[in-house]
Amino acid sequence: MIIGVPKEIKTNENRVALTPAGVKEFVKRGHTVYMQATAGEGSGFTDEEYQQAGASVLPTIEDVYEIAEMIMKVKEPIEPEYKLIKKDQLVFTYFHFASYEPLTKAMIDSQSVCLAYETVEKPDRSLPLLVPMSEVAGRMSVQQGAKYLEKTMKGRGILLGGVAGVAPAKVLILGGGVVGTEAAKMAAGLGADVTILDVNLARMRYLEDIMPANVNTIMSNEYNIRSLIQQADLIVGAVLIPGAKAPHLITRDMLKEMRPGTVLVDVAVDQGGCIETCKPTTHENPTFIIDDVVHYCVANMPGAVPYTSTLALTNATLPYALQLAEKGWKKACRENEELKKGLNIIQGKVVYQAVAEAFDLEYTSLEEVL
Repeated sequence: MIIGVPKEIKTNENRVALTPAGVKEFVKRGHTVYMQATAGEGSGFTDEEYQQAGASVLPTIEDVYEIAEMIMKVKEPIEPEYKLIKKDQLVFTYFHFASYEPLTKAMIDSQSVCLAYETVEKPDRSLPLLVPMSEVAGRMSVQQGAKYLEKTMKGRGILLGGVAGVAPAKVLILGGGVVGTEAAKMAAGLGADVTILDVNLARMRYLEDIMPANVNTIMSNEYNIRSLIQQADLIVGAVLIPGAKAPHLITRDMLKEMRPGTVLVDVAVDQGGCIETCKPTTHENPTFIIDDVVHYCVANMPGAVPYTSTLALTNATLPYALQLAEKGWKKACRENEELKKGLNIIQGKVVYQAVAEAFDLEYTSLEEVL
């Protein structure tokens, strides 16, 4: 198979979908890999390293899309890329379709095959290609939250861990999944007073067992959220419904109940956000303020630490990508239920129910297409 890896063009996105080590794995199996020039530079990989691993380097993004049978990316295609995607071309990347209708419509029109990292799912319902970036984003949410709590950043002027004689900051985490767990570990490690909200009692029992004493769990409901946000200094939105739009747990009217300088970090923003007032921002302009509450809503948080993120992501995606290249997408997805669940749009048909429901589109079962 011919694999193409374009350079990411989303603002301040420095990750790359394939490392030189990954290229070598494809090439030794007889596949051809084309990298766009400088695609890996942001993550610390040079064109020479890719060439030494066996890839060919093409000068432009158009060249890569034109020649490839499978496109491997990190972030969803953005508008300048829509017209480059060809009929029947396999695109393997994060899509987060349910949060953005124009992208969904563009991929339907392209007649391509869209296999989304974020909906590849194991039998235990874990999401193996989302986990590594969720780990990075969860840890970064606290790192960034601590920074924006500083007064010079318009925050409350609070040190997350406090000092002797001064209470630490209160951190409220909405969701006890991978993002919430990693955020709690970071916040607790810095000495904050941490509360995790979730609706799954079994998960909360597990978190109670593994977390240190400065982490508490409380059942998530509107009453508890309204009560806790009044004292919280940093609130991390870490809610995910696979493939679907995140529910708004914090609504516009709740901002009035927060103290000025409270910081909100919505990690779910690329899936629509679980905080109603959040809208996607970039690393260039990461925050905005509503009702004296600081909103940090960068949609590609792991892009700020691309070396770590690229290695973590490609460790997870490469085994699946090799299956797609070896067998072709149809056979690979028939034989691997995990990959099969990653299929979202196939040649103009929406085959992932949550995406169809998000925009009231016609849903086609995978059995009809495969």
